[in-house]
Amino acid sequence: MFKIGDLAVYPAHGVGLIEAVEEKEIGGTSLMFYVMRILENDMKIMIPKNNTEAVGLRPIISKKDVERVYSILEEKDIKFTPQTWNRRYREYMERIKTGSIFDLAAVLRDLYILQMDKPLSFGERKMLETAKALLVKELSIARNRKEEDIERGIESIFGVEEEVSSEPVPEMLLDMKADT
Repeated sequence: MFKIGDLAVYPAHGVGLIEAVEEKEIGGTSLMFYVMRILENDMKIMIPKNNTEAVGLRPIISKKDVERVYSILEEKDIKFTPQTWNRRYREYMERIKTGSIFDLAAVLRDLYILQMDKPLSFGERKMLETAKALLVKELSIARNRKEEDIERGIESIFGVEEEVSSEPVPEMLLDMKADT
């Protein structure tokens, strides 16, 4: 399915590079493994070749799927059922672990919308950042764009603006600008 040099997505860890295909003997049985290096943190993972579907290893999404991801992110008419933050966290984590970029996009959207209504728990804030990082990395590769551009685009969907310093400009800088 994959060959050396291919980029693939490993659920909950993100995009990685297939660096090798190795044979290992485990319990007297010879198995073939993909050796994958996760781009985000240089972690190496060995995935049995005959188990890729079960663990959710998949190729980078197509340009057509990118459009679907953005339509999921832009969907704002979401109904939340009242539940505790830890139950919500478990449900979102299960969705992230599926490996589906569409589930990942829905989790990110839900967390962004939820934080507009009430403060997120520490775990939910961390999950939002993780989901955003995973999505940004894959979308930047699929669209051949800089990660910063993808992140700004996602944040603009949810009305997140870059924080502008409210600190006054030091007079020394104003004086320098006046001299030019």
